[in-house]
Amino acid sequence: MITIKNKSSKRKMEEAGLVLARLFEDIKPLVCEGMSTLELNNWIDSQLQAGGMQSKTKGYHGYRHASCISVNDEVVHGVPSAHKVLKKGDLVKIDVCASKYGYCADMARAFFVGTPSDIAQKLVDVANKALDKGIAQALPGKRLSDISAAIQKEVESHGFGVVRDFAGHGIGKQMHEDPEILNYGLPGEGPVLRVGMTFAIEPMITQGGYSVYITEDGWTVKTEDKSLAAHVEDTVAITENGPKILTRLNRDSDKGNVTL
Repeated sequence: MITIKNKSSKRKMEEAGLVLARLFEDIKPLVCEGMSTLELNNWIDSQLQAGGMQSKTKGYHGYRHASCISVNDEVVHGVPSAHKVLKKGDLVKIDVCASKYGYCADMARAFFVGTPSDIAQKLVDVANKALDKGIAQALPGKRLSDISAAIQKEVESHGFGVVRDFAGHGIGKQMHEDPEILNYGLPGEGPVLRVGMTFAIEPMITQGGYSVYITEDGWTVKTEDKSLAAHVEDTVAITENGPKILTRLNRDSDKGNVTL
């Protein structure tokens, strides 16, 4: 069942989203050569605690970290490690879900270590554009698959792959709520979108084929063909006036801020 959030619940999610948005701004200079993904995670953990946030990944099915950090051909759920040290040219995806006052926000961004290759830059640009295209469909009266179809159309128009095995999701008191939000599909299908629904929309795309596998650590998802992958995510509330992005600093009050 898709839960409808009242104004009080949405305000709590907005506060959680604001902490994450600031965290992702502050972490940019730390994603640099010589930094380990565990060091990044530990900094994230300290920032969440300072912001009055509770990590929703730490302890989740035994997961021990406050973030997932995936590098290059790792798509999502990369496990932070002291042995995974960033180097020039790396494409780094950081994903954080945390709650404040009992309500969650979920956010992911892609970063480069130094100057990216042309294809890596294009991959991330397309992922961000696909995210915006999907969010733009989060309107009252639309169908859930309109979000999915918009993401797929944008990604595949540039020749990139859309991961099938993982998806976005509803979010609120829990990190994962109904519905599952695929990044591919035909428009006009699924539940009708209503004011008060809150979603974590997260394109996961690949430079090559979309087939992925889970590594021996039981968490990290990699591309089968070892091609680069990009992952970005925002938490979004459906309002009378359009989508409101809760995990961006430049969101406009009750008007959304997606421009296409």
